[in-house]
Amino acid sequence: MKMVDEKLNFLRNELKSRSARIMIIGLGSVGNYLLDYLMSAGDERTEICVVGRSEEKMRSDVNIVKVASMIRGQNRTNIKIIGNVDLNNIDSISAAIGSYKPDFIVNSSRAYPGLKYGSISWSSVRAYGIWTPLSIRFTKNIMEGYEQAQSDAIVINTSYSDAVIPWLRSAGKTYPDFGSGNINHLVPRIKFAVSEMLEIEDYWNIDVTFATAHFHDVVISKEGHTEGVDMLINVRYREEELAVDLREVFSRCGILMPVDAKRNMMNASSNFEIIKALLSSIRDGKICKLHCPGVFGEIGGYPVIVDGSGSDIHTYICEDYFSLDSMRRKNRESIYLDGIEDIRDGILTYTDELLEKVSKVFGVSLMKTVAFDESEIAADFLIEKIIKKSR
Repeated sequence: MKMVDEKLNFLRNELKSRSARIMIIGLGSVGNYLLDYLMSAGDERTEICVVGRSEEKMRSDVNIVKVASMIRGQNRTNIKIIGNVDLNNIDSISAAIGSYKPDFIVNSSRAYPGLKYGSISWSSVRAYGIWTPLSIRFTKNIMEGYEQAQSDAIVINTSYSDAVIPWLRSAGKTYPDFGSGNINHLVPRIKFAVSEMLEIEDYWNIDVTFATAHFHDVVISKEGHTEGVDMLINVRYREEELAVDLREVFSRCGILMPVDAKRNMMNASSNFEIIKALLSSIRDGKICKLHCPGVFGEIGGYPVIVDGSGSDIHTYICEDYFSLDSMRRKNRESIYLDGIEDIRDGILTYTDELLEKVSKVFGVSLMKTVAFDESEIAADFLIEKIIKKSR
């Protein structure tokens, strides 16, 4: 598996003479929003391929995006459709990737569509980690198809990357380069909160550097507190550090949001942000900061720098304000509250607290550990014993 810097530097040379090819796998609500945002960029130097099972449905979705973007005068991008792709079939995935040869792949698929898993687990067990075997199901298939196709594309994963990407890495498997969602949904809320508290009108000049895992992304966004856990966060305005009451900041982050598919505007925007940053670094030599879960196969979410200013592009976890060790510890502290005790040597270990809650709430005995090769069995267990009985 090539590391992300090697891929980015290869693309820097490649994209001098051709358009960037972006593949979206799964055209549900996240994929549709992302397609719309990419078309709205009006970038003549990009091409898009959408991949999924139903070609008829995808064609209908693509047509409305194309017409809408043309009305806005933004349609500058060609779109290709590859249908009849079964994400349970490695050969099918490999054939799609091999035929298009994308530079970027966004996995926006869901193993159990039409359901936000958190709608079942948050109010009852207050932990999302229970769903990791479901979240990894299509991701691992896509990465196996990716490897089979001998692809060097940059891969962005949208499904619980805090745990999914490190699980793949710890099992010695090929893993996505970046995760989207979760932590970078919270950073804008923090900027809005600080701007309100300090009456800063140009809130886009507020800079946040933050490291935490999925549990705190959710509890801060939903409930406006940190469950008594100190956060690793640095807030600046025009390069000057701001002294703010973090308890007040986080309390203001619990803003009213929709609970239906409109929430996926944020996840799609996270994917768009990563693609835009990478292309800016490749094409224009920009230095960009992202907040990504699972980056480099690390557990939890981290601030990441993509530095394209030199002759070579470099990506790394930002340690300007916190050490990598402190960020790792904080992320493990957060993901423990999400029900995950450890991810090591290809084995996902749930917390005893989660097992007790699942037994009490759902009346089932969750396995303490899930080996990578048993993730399909665990995913089916979650569907049959919890999801179907809770709907």
